[in-house]
Amino acid sequence: MLRPLLLPVLVLVFAALPGVAQTTDPNAQPPASQPQNSASSTDAKKSKKVWTNEDISKSPGAVSVVGDNKEKSKPVGPRTATPQYIAAVRSQLEKLQKQLEDVNKQITDLKNFSDGKPTNTASGVQLDRRYEREPVEVRIRALQDKRKDLESKIEALYDEARKKGVLPGELR
Repeated sequence: MLRPLLLPVLVLVFAALPGVAQTTDPNAQPPASQPQNSASSTDAKKSKKVWTNEDISKSPGAVSVVGDNKEKSKPVGPRTATPQYIAAVRSQLEKLQKQLEDVNKQITDLKNFSDGKPTNTASGVQLDRRYEREPVEVRIRALQDKRKDLESKIEALYDEARKKGVLPGELR
């Protein structure tokens, strides 16, 4: 009877042992392997100088600057998106807009149903749907979350298209 419990207990004990062995005592002194004169060795090293604007103007020679003037990025002209890209983004936007309209209709139907008003569907009964056990409020919140997700996807598509150089009027 105890044998089935013995193996998991042993595994837990052996798994905890390395963690316990690696913990350190906060009162323990660090090893004194380094000599005390290490501070004097850092003083012996050359200290680095911090340059200010006044020091640079007083310097007799040229000042080295990281990088090269030739390597500076050239100004980027206006990017133009290809017509294929614009068409692809437009079709994605239309698809997302249709899904958004469907979600808005479902939210309206559920709100009307919870208020006791007639729904927008023809008969008020959806024969192709299964019986839902969730409360109406939960379904409305889920649809509102879906609506926010669709709106964020639409905004992301607009932002991406704008970065690629698509003009605002080209997607409508």
